[in-house]
Amino acid sequence: MAAELGVDVEIAKRGGLFHDVGKAVDREMEGTHLQIGIDLLRKYGESEEVVHAMACHHGDYDPETVEAVLVTAADALSAARPGARREIVETYIKRLEKLEEIASSFKGVQKTFAIQAGREIRIIVDSGQLSDEESLWLSKDVAKRVEAELTYPGQIKVTVIRETRSVEFAR
Repeated sequence: MAAELGVDVEIAKRGGLFHDVGKAVDREMEGTHLQIGIDLLRKYGESEEVVHAMACHHGDYDPETVEAVLVTAADALSAARPGARREIVETYIKRLEKLEEIASSFKGVQKTFAIQAGREIRIIVDSGQLSDEESLWLSKDVAKRVEAELTYPGQIKVTVIRETRSVEFAR
């Protein structure tokens, strides 16, 4: 957007890149992620133009440059995309349960675990009921059902684990 408007692309890019840098360390430091970010950028010698562009993205400061307005606009666009903000807990839990339910409905499945905030489903199968080849097809079949029956942001990795253990004791 900065290039289209003929303003400083580097400032806009850096302001956008660093706009939430304070979130990376806000559990370790006092203050809002915005103030922490401002302090970090200044501490490490970032230009005041970039600091200003970053600082304006929540409306706490009035933008004095086009680059600052662009960082705010880009942040708003990013926040508006599906799945960008935290979902309502109930909806989130229902999605995880549905994911595990889909995987559990297949033959040979012993246990299912929705992990990585629902971005991966791990399926443990009974090696006596499914072969390696059938396990491969299971991952594809589960992925197809998930695509058909669920709405979710991004992608969901389907991992099928088939394991055989042989144990003997030497006496």
